[in-house]
Amino acid sequence: MCFCCCPPAVTALAYLWIRSGFRKDAVAGALTFFPPDPPLYKFQRIDKDGKELPDISDDDVDDSDGEEDDERGEDDSDSELGVADDAPPSKATTQTSKEKRAEREQRRREEANADPIVAMTERSKIQRKRAKRRARTDAADAKAGVTYRFIPDTDSLGSLPSFNGSVEAVKIGPQKKTGTYIAALLYRRHAKDDDTKTIVYSHGNATDVGAMAGLQCLIAKNVNCHVLVYDYSGYGESGGMLGEKMTYRDIELVFQWTIDNVAKHERNIVLYGQSVGSGPSCFLASRKPDLGGLILHSPFTSGLRVLTPSRVLGCLDIFPNIDRIKKASCKVFIIHGQKDKEVPIEHGLSLQAAVRDDCKSDPWWVPDKGHNDIVEGPNIVQYINRLNQFMRLLRDED
Repeated sequence: MCFCCCPPAVTALAYLWIRSGFRKDAVAGALTFFPPDPPLYKFQRIDKDGKELPDISDDDVDDSDGEEDDERGEDDSDSELGVADDAPPSKATTQTSKEKRAEREQRRREEANADPIVAMTERSKIQRKRAKRRARTDAADAKAGVTYRFIPDTDSLGSLPSFNGSVEAVKIGPQKKTGTYIAALLYRRHAKDDDTKTIVYSHGNATDVGAMAGLQCLIAKNVNCHVLVYDYSGYGESGGMLGEKMTYRDIELVFQWTIDNVAKHERNIVLYGQSVGSGPSCFLASRKPDLGGLILHSPFTSGLRVLTPSRVLGCLDIFPNIDRIKKASCKVFIIHGQKDKEVPIEHGLSLQAAVRDDCKSDPWWVPDKGHNDIVEGPNIVQYINRLNQFMRLLRDED
């Protein structure tokens, strides 16, 4: 490969791939997943008696988590002070430990600023430790029968729309391979009809179920459907690690839970993928012949094609939606802003062209809107109308 002749994006990706030890997941993680930190919501833990349990922060456990303090072999143990290993640390000792951790974090930040590969490596370490702690907590909560209450960050989000149904905070799991639990919110209408559709919403890469709460509320309230929105592994209150493959496991787990607890049958489920959420949504749609429908909001043809049309590094591509959409056997509704600069509308046009003729529905090419503002302002009315039109089409098909 001649890097001097390659587009800058390809050169950067190749550099990242080589420096990371030829790890595709490293490239995908660096380019794709940016969960809000801190999350824009929390799940309040409730015991069997209805009493609130104390929050358990991911920072409550020492960040060494059973590993060596760091690559330089520093040691926070108290053995040199004559304190037994199992004795509670003194206040002075605890303060010293905190200072060491603070110094270490500062050093790591400086290293990360000097080298993006270091930043990627440190990010991965933090995620692994967080995933281990969250897995232990979620497993213990499941065993103890702990339930959850959704608390949005209203300081950041403002007040949320009213909803006359129920809002159920759940942790779905565990995943068989990883033991991970996935945080989800179910907006359940008080519907008498057992065939009420359920939208399973896969959100964008820089948001979470807290930030999406207002929109999901409006959809459930005005489109006559249940809505389940979930956080990917590594996001919000979900456990696990960020990654393309993990999003596939996440949506499969959530999909089956929705069938078992809400929808009763695949035909009653409509997958909705926004931006990066189009990846897991197209993945599952290509594998579910009885799926009720698929909505793609600001989707891309594939992850790498957002950066460059070059296929020089096609082996590193993620979320190949353009290939999978051809295998979808349900009705497909595509929404794309005509002024989208992050994912140009050509991606939506290409996906629409790739949909089977018998699965096509009228797309919505939204004038004067970009990647993240399609549902903002007065446009929300037309957005709801378009969703209702598509849902009526699906009901007529049944």
